[in-house]
Amino acid sequence: MLSGPIRTERTGAVGTITIDRRERFNALDVATAQEFRKAGLLFARDASVRAVVLRGSGGVFCSGADLKYIRAGGDGRDLAYLQGSRETPAGYGEVFKQILEYIHSTISEIKRSPKPFVAAVDGIAAAGGFGIAMACDLVYASERATFEWAYGKTGLTGAESSTFFLPRLLGLRRALELVFLNPRLDAHRALDMGLINGVFPTETFDAEVDAIAQKLAAGPTEAFGIAKSLVHQAAGVDRLDFHLDRELAQLSRIADGREFAEGLDSFFEKRPARFDQVPAKESL
Repeated sequence: MLSGPIRTERTGAVGTITIDRRERFNALDVATAQEFRKAGLLFARDASVRAVVLRGSGGVFCSGADLKYIRAGGDGRDLAYLQGSRETPAGYGEVFKQILEYIHSTISEIKRSPKPFVAAVDGIAAAGGFGIAMACDLVYASERATFEWAYGKTGLTGAESSTFFLPRLLGLRRALELVFLNPRLDAHRALDMGLINGVFPTETFDAEVDAIAQKLAAGPTEAFGIAKSLVHQAAGVDRLDFHLDRELAQLSRIADGREFAEGLDSFFEKRPARFDQVPAKESL
């Protein structure tokens, strides 16, 4: 079992992965993303674990990649295999790339795993946290939970499966509404839209989700796994890995641009981004 910023626990045949980095709103730097992947692999491939719950600590689910870590340029030791002989990254894209490679491989493992993965969203799920939640098989929220696409706030294009699952869950029009207008959805609105499976009182939330996980673990895991694979095939989820590669390439590219630089500055200066004042990219 893992401890630290990613914790793993087992109760009978139910595995629990907890993102425990509350001081950073459960955001993931490279080291945390590595541990997240390790935890995902641990439970996805352990046949004695028949259901998995993914949750955050301290009343937050996850806020995605750690922008403070990214703004600082990451850690050179983390980026060695991407940088080659360069001493510092050329832009923010390389730091994003390594974080997302670990997160994306975890999401891919979740979707391939022949067992149910349940997202227990208590508090904010934003940007990458939103995408991670949507990638799980079932999603339950506490009454204080909120969901926000959020990438556009900093001039990013979306990753962590968000642009893949949004149109499948919501349809084209509503997916683009979330991307362009970025409403913050409370739990009941998310339920009405079909993003999640249920809402429980905050006081009893953990117990309610644990009861669902135990019920899943007591079910016919082999049959669940085959049915999950068939449903995924019908919904086109067998193309997820290709799409994750596209998300990674596009976000790491846009993160080296002027709009993200303005978005990142505005995020830490706690002001609205002024994207309309960013100089346009020169034509070739």
